[in-house]
Amino acid sequence: MSLNESEPGSAVDSLGLLSSATAVALPAHAARREYGAGLPQRSGRSHSERDTEFLVKRLAAHKNHIEEPARLLDLEPALEALQLTSNWLESRQSADGHWRGSLEGDTILESEYLLILAWADKLAGPLVAGACQRILNQQLPTGGWAIYPGGPVDSSASVKAYLALKLTGHQPSSEPLTRARRAITHAGGPWAVNSFTRFYLALLGQMPYSACPAVPPEMVLLPSWFPINLQRVSAWSRTMIVPLSLIWAFKPVRNFSMIDGIGELFSPHDRLKSPPPTGGNGGWARFFRGVDHLVKLCDAIGVRPLRSRAVAECRRWMLERFEGSDGLGAIFPPIVWSIVALRAMGCDDDSAEVQECWRQLAGLIEVESDGSTRVEPCRSPVWDTAITLRSLSDVSNAVSSDRSNHNDPADLDQAVDWLLDREVHTSGDWSQRATALPSGWCFEYSNRFYPDVDDTAMVVIGLATWQQSASGLAAHTTPAGLLRAGRVQAATLRAQQWLEALQNSDGGWGAFDRDNNCELLCKVPFADHNAMIDPSSPDLAGRVLEAFGKIGLRLGHAAVDRACEYLRRSQEADGSWFGRWGINYIYGTWQAIEGLRAVGVATDDPAILAGVCWLESHQQSDGSWGESPASYSDPEMAGRGTPTASQTAWAVAGLVAAGRHHSRTAQRGVQWLISRQSADGAWEEQEFTGTGFPKVFYLRYHYYPIYFPLMALARFCSAEAVVAQMHPERVV
Repeated sequence: MSLNESEPGSAVDSLGLLSSATAVALPAHAARREYGAGLPQRSGRSHSERDTEFLVKRLAAHKNHIEEPARLLDLEPALEALQLTSNWLESRQSADGHWRGSLEGDTILESEYLLILAWADKLAGPLVAGACQRILNQQLPTGGWAIYPGGPVDSSASVKAYLALKLTGHQPSSEPLTRARRAITHAGGPWAVNSFTRFYLALLGQMPYSACPAVPPEMVLLPSWFPINLQRVSAWSRTMIVPLSLIWAFKPVRNFSMIDGIGELFSPHDRLKSPPPTGGNGGWARFFRGVDHLVKLCDAIGVRPLRSRAVAECRRWMLERFEGSDGLGAIFPPIVWSIVALRAMGCDDDSAEVQECWRQLAGLIEVESDGSTRVEPCRSPVWDTAITLRSLSDVSNAVSSDRSNHNDPADLDQAVDWLLDREVHTSGDWSQRATALPSGWCFEYSNRFYPDVDDTAMVVIGLATWQQSASGLAAHTTPAGLLRAGRVQAATLRAQQWLEALQNSDGGWGAFDRDNNCELLCKVPFADHNAMIDPSSPDLAGRVLEAFGKIGLRLGHAAVDRACEYLRRSQEADGSWFGRWGINYIYGTWQAIEGLRAVGVATDDPAILAGVCWLESHQQSDGSWGESPASYSDPEMAGRGTPTASQTAWAVAGLVAAGRHHSRTAQRGVQWLISRQSADGAWEEQEFTGTGFPKVFYLRYHYYPIYFPLMALARFCSAEAVVAQMHPERVV
């Protein structure tokens, strides 16, 4: 019997066996190294050497976390928790079968909303007071604004909030603005803001366009073979660069009186010195600043022979991507910039193109119960529906037949149909660097040019989990069910082929494009939003592997093997994995373990054991897990932060996937989740656990503390139930 086929509890034995084996295999001097020594560097050495050395060092360090299998928990409280949360979700399912939770960002969204209304002379609207209320509600005691709860003052967020409040009639002598000025000064003043903020300030006459990085529209004319071209930047940057380039070309300005501006934020010294440049200080950064100066000089003296052609191409590019989309890119920033760009080109406010942009912007506005106005960065229906489908399907698998009446299969069938109807069947930007039959899913309701890897993989996981559930198996008993099952089979096959086509050369995946990894682009002055490119990330590789595993692919398949190799290379020295789209190492480690296990990597594999050790060592004293966005800036914060239901669920799910559901660590995580559940089946979570742009923009998915705990508890119950059948003597 192989180690990964051993009965529950043998993971402890496998750790001991593996530790002994590696001690024998390594040279004596390596085996005798002190466990407290620094962790080895993982680059430039064979996988076997660095994996075995890692385990010799780390397994003993985590000895206290690797305990004998605990007695099985009484599953009744967990099953009751599943019932409550399932009911909560079922009561919120839309009539057409989908789910969509609120998606919350920081106050830059409300501030920018007010700034665009001010530029368009629309501040008399009914939602303005509510947006101001939200900005004031989010002000820190020290006076500034942060980009996530518990974070430090952010210059860009604070300057935009200050200007938005002034333009809506708040006096500079008021207590909130007095505190804000002090905080902004302490944070570096208005010149410390990022490029996007500078464009807003230039648009409203608060600084010259020369203080902004040049974004010439001529860049859309650069051919695909040129080292730097539009297709080489990330998809989200693409949708922002094109309208911004038109704004750069026309430089529209709406001037306000000095009393309404931010002049008081500039010190006398600030007014005398030249605007500091954006970007870094390395060699390439200095080179691109030189290019920036040259572009501005040519623009100032009128040397722009291709300008008319470039403007026309930018307009064509934008309008083409309006079609079949919830606005350009289906996200807030390019929708706003599209309004300004179209108006700058001469479109009237009541033109069809501009009105479409205003309509899409209005679709992102939410009025809260307290009367405040909240702006969403985009909508998340496909993502929320796919995860809810997989979670409720996991519940269907977890409960016994006499308890399954709480989950109506028809509701899941409707969700399946809704997802199938939203598969993208047309080519988008991704097809410039990959060849495949069009497929995939986007994050939003409609975004046909930008299906993404993460959503596509999650939809495949959701559909496959449904297929394997009682609801999916019941589909084969009716003609309609057989038709649905056939559609699912065909869609997942197309998605598999599409995902394989988008696999990067390094074996991983980015979010939207293949091999979008030109790091040189991160040195341009405009790149300070920290997401100029879209390279591979471990969480995406893990997600795709999980999807592949769900549809039957295993080790030995070429794409699977390359992805597993990528995850082995990208594992951190401490055993964790980076998380690009969720915060952070808890998210990445869960998803990497999940993916590796799904395709057949054994529970005693060194990479799995190292990830488990990391998760176990970062459990908090009350049984929970939590991690702050600060971990993107400070490695010492990895796995540390306020406990959250979503991150605890990720950790529990990772342990279950690794065969550690029987451990006391996993059980304590489950008990924490059950004890923190509200009477209505939800969990309270104010923290931001989603990532937009690391270090720049974070997200609070309001359904994360609902469907992720549901998924983790359901899978834990399934694993425990199997053991209870095999070993009834271990049941409490």
